[in-house]
Amino acid sequence: MAQNEDFVIGRHPALAALKSKQAVNKVFIQSGLKADALKEISALAKKKDVIVNQVPKAKLDLLADGQNHQGVVLAVAAYEYANLDQLFEQAEKKGEDPFFIILDGIEDPHNLGSIMRTADAAGIHGIIIPKRRAVQLTATVAKTSTGAIEYVPVCRVTNLVQTVEELKKRGLWVFGTDMHGTDFRKWSAKGPTALVIGNEGKGIAPLLKKKCDEMLTIPMVGHVQSLNASVAASLLIYQGFTSRGN
Repeated sequence: MAQNEDFVIGRHPALAALKSKQAVNKVFIQSGLKADALKEISALAKKKDVIVNQVPKAKLDLLADGQNHQGVVLAVAAYEYANLDQLFEQAEKKGEDPFFIILDGIEDPHNLGSIMRTADAAGIHGIIIPKRRAVQLTATVAKTSTGAIEYVPVCRVTNLVQTVEELKKRGLWVFGTDMHGTDFRKWSAKGPTALVIGNEGKGIAPLLKKKCDEMLTIPMVGHVQSLNASVAASLLIYQGFTSRGN
C-alpha cells in the first residue's frame, strides 16, 4: 500500500466515504454479488467519475487484510488530519461552545473507531490524539467508525501537555478520568470543555493528569473494576452531551 493511500473496507463505510468529500481513487466490488448496497456504491462512484473494478473475492480478501469487506473495498487518499483551529471552527459553525475529546495513547484501532462513532452521535467538535505511541487513522479505525471518520475531525499533536495548556489559555475547562475523582454523573460539561480519556492499561499520563482541572470517575459495583476505553468514553461523552442541554 502506498503511503499516500489507504483503504475503506465494508459497505457502510464505503457509502459514507463516497457521500463525503473524501478523495476516492478506486472502487473494488466483488464479481457476481448483486446486493442493493453494492449497486448504490457503484452508482455513487460513477457519479464522482471514480473507476469501479469488478474483482474476485480473493483480491478483496488481500486488500482488506482478512477483515470482513462485505464485497467492497475503496482505495482512498490517506485521511487528512485537522489542526486545532479547525476544531474550534467546527464548534463556531454550529454556534456552540467547544467540546473536544483528548485521547492519551489509545492503542486499539477498534477503540478509536468506536469512540469516533459516539463522538459523532453526541456532536463532539473534534478529537485530539498524539502523533506517537497511539493508534492513528487507519482502515480498521475507518471500518469500526462505520462512517463517523468522515464527520469527526481529528487533530494530531506532538505534545498533549502543551496542547492542554493552549486549550486552557483559550478558555476550555479540562476534565480527566481516573479511579478517584468526582462521580461523573454530577459532571456538567456546559461551556468550553475538553475530556481526556487515558490509555487502555495505564490511564492518563501523570504529567497530563496534573494539567486537568478536575478528575472524573465512573462508580462500579460489579466484580470487574474496569471498563473498556471506548465504553468508558461513551458513558462520559453522553453525560457531557446531556449536561449541555441536548
